[in-house]
Formats: sequence, structure tokens, C-alpha cells
Amino acid sequence: MGKIRLNEDAEIVATVRKGLAEKDGYCPCRIGKSEDIKCMCKEFKEQIADPEFEGYCHCMLYYKEK
Repeated sequence: MGKIRLNEDAEIVATVRKGLAEKDGYCPCRIGKSEDIKCMCKEFKEQIADPEFEGYCHCMLYYKEK
């Protein structure tokens, strides 16, 4: 698995973290609350399981490097 890091843009990180706090850890970029969108979301966990994937999670908080 590649390295996972926070987005290098501190403003994005602060905005997303604020949204996570307001939604009790659920993705602030999505409507509703389910375990699939609890940060770190199911979608990103599946993406990072792929050794060929490189990129940001849905809300751009995390980035996976190869």
C-alpha cells in the first residue's frame, strides 16, 4: 500500500475537519449519515486497497501516493 497523507492545502484540511466535527465524523461532502461515509469512508478504503490507485478521497482530505 502507498503512503496516505493529508491534503497539502491547509485551508481544505481545515474546512473538511470542521465539517467532520459538525457531522460527527461523517463525510461533510455527502448527504445523510451511514457507516459507508464515516471518515475514512468505504469508497476511499476500497480505492487505497488498489495498488495502482493514486489520488484524493472524495472530500479531498486525504491523498494516497503510489
